[in-house]
Amino acid sequence: MGMDSVPAAGNAKGARKPRERAEVDAAGLDRLLAALKRTREEIGKAVVGQKEVVDQLLIALICGGHVLLEGAPGVGKTLLVRTLGAATGLSFARVQFTPDLMPADITGSLALTPDETGHSRLQFQPGPIFTQLLLADEINRATPKTQSSLLEAMQEHTVTAAGRSMALPEPFFVLATQNPVEMEGTYRLPEAQIDRFLFKTIVEYPSASDLDAILDLTTGIEQKTPDQVLSPADILLLQDLVRQVPIADHVRAAIARFAIATQPDQAANADEVRRYFRFGLSPRGAQSLVLAAKGNALLSGRYNVSFDDIRAMLGPVLRHRFQLNYEGEAEGIDPQRVLKGLLDGEVRKAA
Repeated sequence: MGMDSVPAAGNAKGARKPRERAEVDAAGLDRLLAALKRTREEIGKAVVGQKEVVDQLLIALICGGHVLLEGAPGVGKTLLVRTLGAATGLSFARVQFTPDLMPADITGSLALTPDETGHSRLQFQPGPIFTQLLLADEINRATPKTQSSLLEAMQEHTVTAAGRSMALPEPFFVLATQNPVEMEGTYRLPEAQIDRFLFKTIVEYPSASDLDAILDLTTGIEQKTPDQVLSPADILLLQDLVRQVPIADHVRAAIARFAIATQPDQAANADEVRRYFRFGLSPRGAQSLVLAAKGNALLSGRYNVSFDDIRAMLGPVLRHRFQLNYEGEAEGIDPQRVLKGLLDGEVRKAA
């Protein structure tokens, strides 16, 4: 009995190979930015409204980050993810998280398979995680052990199984959903995993006009489908280009001071922070804020980061990275209000 534990999507060593920096001329850059904007338009053919949500998904995609989508059932989260996959040409897989889901159901497992000689071999059968766009539906319904099976994949883009580390296809993008309405039988995501998501995006209930357009679009004979505009290779180029967007020294320094101003154990910080916050912004959170601001600038067709980009990304980047303590919860403190005030204070210092 032999053994072959390497899936087609991986490699023998499984290490995540660093990519060479992309060299794109002005014409190539214009083509990529035009394609990015057209992708947003194509998604709009099937997804009515939710413009901020679509923008945040595209920004996360070109930043190489992952997104935690939160919204009530039936607001179109799954449709949004499927449409994004169709418009970008990414391979797509969906996993419905349930309490009985096991880690091997996601990563894959060894199985005895007969070969051409009639002998059985232990062969690794890749799980649904070996894809480019993974929808982790209702992720908070699975046990913490199963939730943690995504940690390595989200951070390293590899899966360790059957004694080997195997590379995932690139680009690799996780979109996880959770339902904020029905919390019975759910398991809160650990802070270490929540911090791996670049954004926490709130999918709001549509307005009356948007709902009317949704009913017209989805209950007729013709169903609009988006055309593919971007390719996986284009996305990898955009991920390299995002990191090349310049940010001025004084803007970056303001973000560093802002991160320190959120620490509740600093005696010089604001009373609201020391009194009501459990913990402050981590270095990874500050990195995410800078990277997301670069992505927002690029999506807007600009080639430098402004404070407006920082403000635009403050909510989705930080809303899942802060917790109030018991006193803050009891007082009904709005952490977004406090964070916005702290950022505005640092912007005034930098002006």
